[in-house]
Amino acid sequence: MRIIVALGGNALLKRGERVSAAAQRSNVQIAALQLAKVAVKHDLVIVHGNGPQVGFLAQQNSAQPETNLFPLDVLDAETQGMLGYLIEQEIGNLLPAERSLATLLTMVEVDPKDPAFAVPNKPIGPSYTKADAFAQARLKGWHVAPDGANYRRVVASPKPQRIVEISPIRWLLEKHVIVICAGGGGIPVALNEERRRYGVEAVVDKDYSAALLAHELEADLLVIATDVPAVFTNWGTSTQRAILQADPDTLAAFDFAAGTMEPKIQAACEFSRTTQRRAVIGALADIERMVDGTAGTLILPQAAGIKYVASR
Repeated sequence: MRIIVALGGNALLKRGERVSAAAQRSNVQIAALQLAKVAVKHDLVIVHGNGPQVGFLAQQNSAQPETNLFPLDVLDAETQGMLGYLIEQEIGNLLPAERSLATLLTMVEVDPKDPAFAVPNKPIGPSYTKADAFAQARLKGWHVAPDGANYRRVVASPKPQRIVEISPIRWLLEKHVIVICAGGGGIPVALNEERRRYGVEAVVDKDYSAALLAHELEADLLVIATDVPAVFTNWGTSTQRAILQADPDTLAAFDFAAGTMEPKIQAACEFSRTTQRRAVIGALADIERMVDGTAGTLILPQAAGIKYVASR
């Protein structure tokens, strides 16, 4: 099978965990154990998130003089290299030496008129108390929004329209290379009137980019790995229930929080609906079982409605 796996930025750096090379490598090692098992049997493309990482770089960046600031598209590119390096190295250490991997800097075209630019909702960086978040917003001109019990900076997250490097990705897959690409959702770019590309101040959601990539590559399965074992209704309440399987139209009709599970749901449902193929959402440590169909929330057009995990 040809499988696209999307690794959440929060799965590669757990909530509340300090941004450090050691913490990220430790979490990447968990993912690598699973991904190496999948790569032995299937063709594999890996997309990763970058919310905590790009937020950390942006926080460092904001301490510089105004004239020295790097825009978000450049910081997105930095996270592609940083996380791609860790993922490639850790998976490569678990596979035979002759199995090749490649990390590809990937640009993603977006529409500069996308309404997302008017309503930033993509959380990046660390969590703050409400008071600290609004203090940062006043000082640095940020947009902030609730994220669980705390607040985080939010930035524009336009929908990806085109994967610029789709041809070299296909070439690498034809040679059975494990491809790590579209990291952080891709480096956001747009076209000007002269059809020249320029960087855009945004962070593209990696789940939408992974779904677009899966569609373009005619993947058999889209796996979205996050920090929870399944999709839950009424999350965080006494009535929360884990979903075992669902058809895309029924699942997409549920109301999930924007910027968290909602883009994962919508991306997975869109892929399943348009291709009539499987998508699954679940925990980072369960990737092999998600591929086998024994873990996570399975999204499939033939599922007809919603089936919940049986209560114990």
